[in-house]
Amino acid sequence: MTAALVQLLTSVPALVSAPTPVSALVSAPAPAQVLAHGVGSRHDLPLSPFYAYAGAFTALLVSFLALGLLWSSSRFRGDLAGRPLPAVLQRAADAPPTRAALRLLGAVLSLVFLLHLLLGPDDPDRNPAPGALYVLLWVGLVPASLLLGPVWRLLNPLRALHALHPPRNPRPLPAALGIRPAAAGLLLFTWLELVAPDNTSRTTLLTALALHVGVHLLGAARYGDRWFAHADPFEVYSSLLARLSPLGRRADGRLVLRSPFDGLDSTPRVPGLVATVCVLLGSTAYDGLSDNPRWITTLQTSPLGPVPTATLGLLSTVALAAACYGLCAGALRLADRELTTPLTSFAHSLLPIALGYLTAHYFSLLVTEFSRTVIMAGGTDNAPSPALSLSPGGLATLQVAAVVTGHVLGVIAAHDRSVRLFPPARAVAGQLPLFALMITYTLGGIGLLVA
Repeated sequence: MTAALVQLLTSVPALVSAPTPVSALVSAPAPAQVLAHGVGSRHDLPLSPFYAYAGAFTALLVSFLALGLLWSSSRFRGDLAGRPLPAVLQRAADAPPTRAALRLLGAVLSLVFLLHLLLGPDDPDRNPAPGALYVLLWVGLVPASLLLGPVWRLLNPLRALHALHPPRNPRPLPAALGIRPAAAGLLLFTWLELVAPDNTSRTTLLTALALHVGVHLLGAARYGDRWFAHADPFEVYSSLLARLSPLGRRADGRLVLRSPFDGLDSTPRVPGLVATVCVLLGSTAYDGLSDNPRWITTLQTSPLGPVPTATLGLLSTVALAAACYGLCAGALRLADRELTTPLTSFAHSLLPIALGYLTAHYFSLLVTEFSRTVIMAGGTDNAPSPALSLSPGGLATLQVAAVVTGHVLGVIAAHDRSVRLFPPARAVAGQLPLFALMITYTLGGIGLLVA
């Protein structure tokens, strides 16, 4: 998978493969294979590329045509929708003791992580700290946010530290800031995970942690706790994924059960939303690209060296994802001059796609490494990883299904927004650029799995 997880994942069953760590490519004589998470390639995933492409294209085409014929008016109500939960659950969820207990839990877990990092062996096979960061937090936030909502907002230990000495007169956040700082933070974290050498070492992790804590506590000291909702990469990451959770809040603050599409429709159109989603799409795409033997050879032979080349590769995939969406937004603007915000108007439809990519790439990692990391945190060295119950064929099917399902959900979200924004006569034709974008992303995502 990545340099950050190479040593940590040496006991994962040989169902999938990934490239040699970037830091080891300088002296590697040939494209070696190591064991990692669920991004495989044609030699180890028994799936026909033709059927994968054909099935994906057919699913998107049928969805697009059916929506055009049967869905002529907007059906999603955003943050006005949802069935209220019983009042007793609402009071329990909003009670100060509940919030305090969750904040204390986040602080305790963070302290345990820090103690393991400082006092444990500098070996990811014996120290759970790297797994806690790259598996429990980064990957575990996906199912946690989908099931429970924006959980990191409640657990964030930086909020607990900030609450000890909040500023008396915080400055208002600049309107143009949006969530751009979070997009930059996510890009830096994915660089740490996917590119940086020795990124399971104590020194690297402590340096990254110190920078993260320092930047965000200084930001909160200037702007108050609103800073975290706009700038903390893990909090924004969790909050965006929580838009697809059936558990959410209406505009009046009521805790409700809702359609995930209503939650998706309520995604704020803030500056930086497109950048954040494109970082998720592009970094996950680079993770898949890093498994390709040709890319491994490129890293080994590049005159720039493995780390600069890998950095350029990561930035290029993010830029490519953003450029494709930018072209789509430009085409939408040409289709309807009255659409003044084409970039942010449809950015929410990319979130299911990002979720599909994350599921396809990290499912087997979460299954095999979650319990192993927890067991190590309990004091067991070299805890064995449980075997993945899926066969290689089952894993391949799940990966492709996750990617295709994410795109179909994106098509539905984009269509509903189109019939709301475009005149009826142009509602279907106006979203052709979006459909072309979905096809492009789908073929690229499937290609990373089977090529």
